[in-house]
Amino acid sequence: MALVVLFSTLSFTVERHYCGDFLVDTAVFTKAKSCNKDVSNVNEETVVVMKPCCKNEVDVVKGQDQLKNNSFDDLDFKTQSFITTLVLSYFDLFESLPKLKIPHKNYDPPSLIVDYQVLHDVYII
Repeated sequence: MALVVLFSTLSFTVERHYCGDFLVDTAVFTKAKSCNKDVSNVNEETVVVMKPCCKNEVDVVKGQDQLKNNSFDDLDFKTQSFITTLVLSYFDLFESLPKLKIPHKNYDPPSLIVDYQVLHDVYII
């Protein structure tokens, strides 16, 4: 739900730079690079009038500005009772078990130094 709110309020711009009919660059969040056609070797007597063939297009995608905040009191009675029942039944699913007392919890068994049955190969059947 948080991602839906984040993406619905996100605004961004998409800039495209065209030289003639060809797309040169597209940029999101930044400026598009231009093609920079420089005229070199121009004499002072020559006047060059170039028709601008480049154009920039800017698309602005605006996000939602205002969010509607509803409270629990704005809901009708049926919806309030359904949500309350759902929440209470969900919390009742996870009841903890009662803590059991283990009387011999701290008892350590004696350490066996020699196992006489294995030592003498004597087994009671």
